[in-house]
Amino acid sequence: MRIRTTREQNILRIKTSLRWIVYYMLIFLSFIIMTSGTLYKPILLVPLAIGIAINNNIYAAAVTGALCGFLIDISCGKLFGYNAVILAFFCIAANLVFELYLRNRFINFMIITTVVSYIQCRLDYKFYYQMWGYENVNRIFVKVYLRVWIYTVISAVFIYLVLNLVNRLLMPKEHLTIEEAFNTNIQPENRR
Repeated sequence: MRIRTTREQNILRIKTSLRWIVYYMLIFLSFIIMTSGTLYKPILLVPLAIGIAINNNIYAAAVTGALCGFLIDISCGKLFGYNAVILAFFCIAANLVFELYLRNRFINFMIITTVVSYIQCRLDYKFYYQMWGYENVNRIFVKVYLRVWIYTVISAVFIYLVLNLVNRLLMPKEHLTIEEAFNTNIQPENRR
């Protein structure tokens, strides 16, 4: 590890700013894709929010989840704030799980995205259709919600690849600050 110089701190700020600009461009591009087309389209903002959340801190995860949730509410015509609360909660949970237990691997991302998108689809179906006791309401879940869920999981593969590329190019590398360099107590190895 090296100590971070002033030049490196400036590069860090520029890369971080560019990374967040690209993130928000991807979010709004996904929003445009979600608002156009037919009923059967993936909810791209769920895997995008999870992908951004696992690579950043908890505050960025909460804000990104809430923003993506609000955009889902707007594009799907749902109660404003409903998906924002759900997605902010799951982004914080995904951030904590990846920070404490899991590595940033493709299979872990796909498992978390599959579970979160299924729960989001299931809650949406439960509160908007099943709760009111309509006849043959299970057909809506099978014909519409499961299809949208499968499309969302398939689209998560491409979103992971794009986010991985953005993070590889623009994610700052960790360096030690001067305080960290002075405060590290390196213990000599016990030699036999």
